Amino acid sequence: MMFFKSFKSEWLKTRRSLAFWMVMVGGFFTPAIIIAVRLIRYEHTPEIYAADGFWTTLWNSSWQSMAVFLLPLGAILSTSLITQLEYKNNTWKQLHTLPLSYTTIFVSKLAVIITLMLQFFVLFNIGIALAGLIPYLLVPATPFPAEPVPYMFFLRENAYYFAGCLPIVALQYLISLQFKNFMVPMGIGIVLWIGALSSLSWKYGYLVPYTYTVYNHLKNAENARASTPEVSIYVMSLAYFAAFTIAGYVLYLLKREKG
Repeated sequence: MMFFKSFKSEWLKTRRSLAFWMVMVGGFFTPAIIIAVRLIRYEHTPEIYAADGFWTTLWNSSWQSMAVFLLPLGAILSTSLITQLEYKNNTWKQLHTLPLSYTTIFVSKLAVIITLMLQFFVLFNIGIALAGLIPYLLVPATPFPAEPVPYMFFLRENAYYFAGCLPIVALQYLISLQFKNFMVPMGIGIVLWIGALSSLSWKYGYLVPYTYTVYNHLKNAENARASTPEVSIYVMSLAYFAAFTIAGYVLYLLKREKG
């Protein structure tokens, strides 16, 4: 019961934060661009909808920029922003005077971040559906796609992408709890993300925990410049998430000045 009360309190803190609005806007950003392009270049839209594999092509094109750029950076920024709320408002000491254990505080904040990421995925999938339906409704002579919507493929890929972003969330959470300055965890996260992009062509690039969303996209992409690893990146991502979460929890408990 204390956990749910703590989770509710932490969730309310995010409602007017920049992280919350980043999730809201980010979820519809790429689908909105796809809709705009298909409405502007409407003469090609009927041909696109008549092609085979419409929904799969729409899915892969939507995730191209999301997997490489928006999702990793969104996870870095959102995690850093949410964790820094207490530092920004100088409320860590007030939080620690509440009848809540350190475990409850740590887990509830992490649960809020993960819930925001889930919300982002839901909004992004709604955006993809709208990107498929709105041009069909607005552009004359556009046929409805003959391919049935591959629901199971979409659910499976959502789970893979979500698993791929969990190590980023856990490591950014660990780093953000150690520094009062928001720029430090954000800067470290961006450097690690740039390093991850540079390591994609490396044989052991899968060891870098920020690469998994990109690798998951590459396995479905045509003409991929980097080969996907032979190991299970999903097992690796969950293992990294568990390791970073445990390490972050231990460091949080051992930190002398918690805010």
